[in-house]
Amino acid sequence: MTNTPHWCTGSDDPRTASDFDIRPDPADAKVDLALVARLSTLGELVASIVHEINQPLGTIAMQAATCLVGLRRDNPDLKAVGEGLVRIERAAMRAGSVIRGLMTLARRSGLQLAEVDMNKAIGEVLTLARSEIGQHDITLDSNLDTGNRSVQGDRVLLQQVLMNLIMNSIESMRATADLPRVLSVSSEPWGVGGLLVTVEDTGGGLDPAIADRIFDPLFTTKPKGMGMGLSICRSIIEAHGGRIWASPRIPHGAIFRFIVPSAGETGGVQPGLESDVG
Repeated sequence: MTNTPHWCTGSDDPRTASDFDIRPDPADAKVDLALVARLSTLGELVASIVHEINQPLGTIAMQAATCLVGLRRDNPDLKAVGEGLVRIERAAMRAGSVIRGLMTLARRSGLQLAEVDMNKAIGEVLTLARSEIGQHDITLDSNLDTGNRSVQGDRVLLQQVLMNLIMNSIESMRATADLPRVLSVSSEPWGVGGLLVTVEDTGGGLDPAIADRIFDPLFTTKPKGMGMGLSICRSIIEAHGGRIWASPRIPHGAIFRFIVPSAGETGGVQPGLESDVG
């Protein structure tokens, strides 16, 4: 049997409803809301880290297995094993850089700005992704020409955007059959002081109806997706004063583009440039 306050039973208890008021103190409510916000951010950060380090960890596992097979042979190819270990080291360093970059983004402690040679930065990402590209019989077409323009930005975070877009393209093409698999990555000067980077694939394509939503947090078209990768990409590019968008590729595939201001430009990228690019 539950204990019911006397004022609910119509008794002669002199106490009123205000005596039983259990509404939270506003100050306590603010603390609770702040805690919920912190926990939500932490959850997003954990999901992001899992998403972003999946590729380098996969590379480490694959290369380690290959090295073990090579070492167990009667006449091990030590040169090949050494090359595999170098790839493992690079992938491990990449995973650490991703975690540091995401922590920086979560703390809102500011970008680690420095002058970035985008062609070199793109080349380093393609080197990391090369084993994944070759494993799925994908042809890589790179055309890098920044016109001697550099970017004043956070190298690790910009490379994280590139890696995310490239891995999404690889995943999309991996699911297709009887279609050519081509990954195109390009850079070029844009406008008065911008750099345009394009990642294009011949995968399953992009529904125009959702092209504007794919960068929203928690929106995903993947059965096991978390909807965080592209949202983080947009946050990073916008933090650099740039813009990122996607469009379908004809006859099939998808095109992802982003523009960032080159070094010395502080006004950001003009809005509405998507239609000018194509």
